[in-house]
Amino acid sequence: MTSTREEIEQGLAENRESPNGSARNAHAEALAGAAEASGDRALFRETLDNLINAYLYSSESSKILVPFARLLQEYDKDPAAFSEWEAHSLFWQFKWVASAISDSPGIPLESAVGWLEEMERRYRVAGYSERPVREAELWLAHMTGDDERAERAFGRWLAADRDDMSDCQACELNSQGQYAVLHGDDSEALELWKPVLTGDLTCAEEPHRVLATSLLPLLRLGRTGEARSHHLRGYRMARGNESLLPTIGKHIEFCALTGNESRGLEILAEHAGHVGPLANVDDQLAFHGGILVLLRRLEELGHGGSPAIPYEGTPRTVSELYAVLYAGSLGIARRFDDRNGTTRVSDRFQDRIGREPLLGALPLGVRSAALPRGRADVTTHVPVPDRQPDPPGAAVASPSGFSELVERARRARDLGHPGVDALWAEVAVRLDARAEPDPLVSADLADHRALAAARRGDEEAPELLAAVRDVYRALGRAERAALAELRLAGVAARSGAAPADIRALFRVAALAAEALDPAEPSRTRRIALVELSVIRVESYLRSLEAHHDHGNGDDHDRAHGHGEVVAELTGFVDAYDDTVPDLAAEAEEMLGRLALSQGDPDGAVVLLASAAARAVAAGRPWQAVDPLSLRAGVLMSLGRPDEAEAAARTGLDHAAEVTDAEAQGAIRLTLADVLLRRGDAVREAAEHALSGAHWFDQAGLGADGGAQARLMLARAYARDDRTAEAAEVLQSALPDLLEHGEEQAVSGREFLGDLLRELGESRPAAEQYLLAAEAAKGWENPRPQANLAHSAAEALAGAGLAVEATAAYERALELYRLTGDAPVPEVRVLRSLAWLGLREEITDAAVARARTLMDDAAGVLDGALASDPEDPQLRSELAQTWHQLAQVLDRRVSEDAADDDTEDGTGTVADTAVGESASRPGPTEKLGDARIEALRVEEIELWDRAAALYAELGQDHLRDRFQCLNNAAWTEQERGRPEAGAAMVSALVDEVRAWPEGTAPDWLLPSAEHLLTQLAR
Repeated sequence: MTSTREEIEQGLAENRESPNGSARNAHAEALAGAAEASGDRALFRETLDNLINAYLYSSESSKILVPFARLLQEYDKDPAAFSEWEAHSLFWQFKWVASAISDSPGIPLESAVGWLEEMERRYRVAGYSERPVREAELWLAHMTGDDERAERAFGRWLAADRDDMSDCQACELNSQGQYAVLHGDDSEALELWKPVLTGDLTCAEEPHRVLATSLLPLLRLGRTGEARSHHLRGYRMARGNESLLPTIGKHIEFCALTGNESRGLEILAEHAGHVGPLANVDDQLAFHGGILVLLRRLEELGHGGSPAIPYEGTPRTVSELYAVLYAGSLGIARRFDDRNGTTRVSDRFQDRIGREPLLGALPLGVRSAALPRGRADVTTHVPVPDRQPDPPGAAVASPSGFSELVERARRARDLGHPGVDALWAEVAVRLDARAEPDPLVSADLADHRALAAARRGDEEAPELLAAVRDVYRALGRAERAALAELRLAGVAARSGAAPADIRALFRVAALAAEALDPAEPSRTRRIALVELSVIRVESYLRSLEAHHDHGNGDDHDRAHGHGEVVAELTGFVDAYDDTVPDLAAEAEEMLGRLALSQGDPDGAVVLLASAAARAVAAGRPWQAVDPLSLRAGVLMSLGRPDEAEAAARTGLDHAAEVTDAEAQGAIRLTLADVLLRRGDAVREAAEHALSGAHWFDQAGLGADGGAQARLMLARAYARDDRTAEAAEVLQSALPDLLEHGEEQAVSGREFLGDLLRELGESRPAAEQYLLAAEAAKGWENPRPQANLAHSAAEALAGAGLAVEATAAYERALELYRLTGDAPVPEVRVLRSLAWLGLREEITDAAVARARTLMDDAAGVLDGALASDPEDPQLRSELAQTWHQLAQVLDRRVSEDAADDDTEDGTGTVADTAVGESASRPGPTEKLGDARIEALRVEEIELWDRAAALYAELGQDHLRDRFQCLNNAAWTEQERGRPEAGAAMVSALVDEVRAWPEGTAPDWLLPSAEHLLTQLAR
């Protein structure tokens, strides 16, 4: 280990910037050892302080006692050696030690109480409030089961004054809210936490912890939307933070109790490296407790034998991991109980891991891999209403017996009700329990299973349907046998059989339908169903044959085929409108889709509306959902948003009984899209997009419709200023969106980059922009790639990566110039490059390069203005370029003055420069008085020119104009000409006072008059 003071100080600087964790702790320990060996007491104190802070923000926080005791010894030896800041830090750390001792079962209770008394004594002697002492006493008393003492300490805590030793208000409110939860008052806790949750009060670990702690109280109060939001925001903030493992455990527990076990497993996997024995056993108990809630829930769902995560290098199933974590956690809890003389800790642990789910399913919006179906999984279906299809509204009692259940299932089947599967499933269960099965019921069940196999495309579907047909024939149910014939033809068409074979099967089906007794009620329906099926299939077969005979065919053949289908469908609608209106509605929906495919959206809108109306009138509102959803999308493309919204809302209403998850997802996605485009209903749009994503996940389409719904949800959240939630949702959907084509991949990455940049995550934002730019590299139009390179450059600059940012800016400039028509972004890149070059040092060479770049920017604008001299944006950019060039020159002058240890006055131009680093670069070459004067004169000329142009551009640029005058006035004062600067400002004041009343912004005159007062001093 290095031992010189300089090397140790360098090590300390590096250690403070290192990520929290065991590696940082080990380095901090080595630095403390080296400092002690050096004999430099001041340096040793500094390394001890660093070690305490390193331990605190890790899973080894319980280790702070030893370095703190050493530091306290140093203080007792020579208090005068401690600076005011060092002494304050020492007393502040006493609070951490009090918590660490309380949370360490290996430290006897008497010692814990002794340390608390020592803290109280030292605070009293030092003149500090007892407030932190009473808080520490509260939690020690609670842990030991002394509730009376805890209540007294709580009261004295709140009554004591706040002072320099008090925890930040965010942390105090966290603790006060937790105490309210322990007393069963969730509402009071949430009220206490409100300033933290809203971001009014924050610190290094808040609102991270409060967001997680609020999850279960919110669920218990039914505030599920807030709980979802807090999970998405809070987990994003806590993810990967070693000192927040108990917080991570709360997020895992939340997932387990809301039907999001898959999400909980993903979070567990992300933190698998921390699942094991921790130095801080209290954190271990809290972290593992949340994991155990999840593992127990997974066992209940039948996933005990599924892989979980490794534990200490050994792969574990869910049940195996539960067993090892339970044993370890219970052992810790009992160690606390043994020390405290109470079962408080183990009782609370058992209560926690025994919690039952608070919700069956709470959609979170983020993408999670579905769990395999376990033995306890239950699929819920929307129940079929107890109503006869004809006449509508005729009441039917709920089935109390088997016969009534069968009749209800048959009515639902004949009606085409979406809930029919659930009814036949119940019939199957009851039939198995009957001693003498009814042959017709058995045939109906076989028919239902054969139809399901056909829809799935199973190979055995034709065989099953043929068997059903034969059974129905034997039972004398010709109308059911005829339907089986039609289904056989349909299966052949879907399986790609030869056209001749398909047509032959449809002829058989048609003959079977026509052969039915004229008195058979379903005869007309069977005939119509065959006709509609033939129209649909013949359209496909004709196009297939045309392609085979003539290659791709020609426009005439396609138009002729289209006209034939339209005529057939129109004839079908006219023929069957009165007798089988639901099939007429289906045919009309096909007509609407054909119209849309032929470029007739106006015609499609009319046909789709009519199809939906027919379906509703036929007593099949669920059949109206698809045409209404499609109609809403077409109406939006036609610029008729109000009608689109009405169609989508009606479709959603009619979807109440639909059990098909994909259809449920589609209508919600449509309505969300309509509302989001409307712009003033983003919260409702988010609700529908969230629900849509959930339904697509249920349908197994999370990577398809689910990805689109999540993208829409992220956009809605972003527009509602819920940026962290938007980023979390979009990041989860991005892998799926990348598979949806190049354009979707580019736009998805760009959107994520925008969100991350807004969150201050500059490096990851730049990564997304650069990946998007790479994906757009081969596009004919270079503008999108240029924009992405520009965004990446700004993000890289924000991350302090000047070299990488410069390269990205230069690439963006190259691409903008390739477009031949991007003067505004081109000059913005040039100005950014100018400022970026001044980050490291403000030398004559750096300023000269910045001046050249600013001049280049002005030249680009001059060229563009030659074609359009009155373009307001170009003129504004030119004024801004002069403005910024003046600021560059002023930075050079100010840097020279700073090297002379001179101080800028209030309002100096240096304070207003844009795009520069917060830290001052290194020393510069000295300027002579003549050069300083020349630069100041040039600055004033540039600001005067910019202000004049801003004045021409009107009131939208008043702030820019005032800033130029402010800068010029202060520069005149620096030249020893304050009256010249005051004259500039006074001229503006006189001008503004002459304006009509109410036209000047409220801030302008007060700001100008204040500036005049400052200049006069």
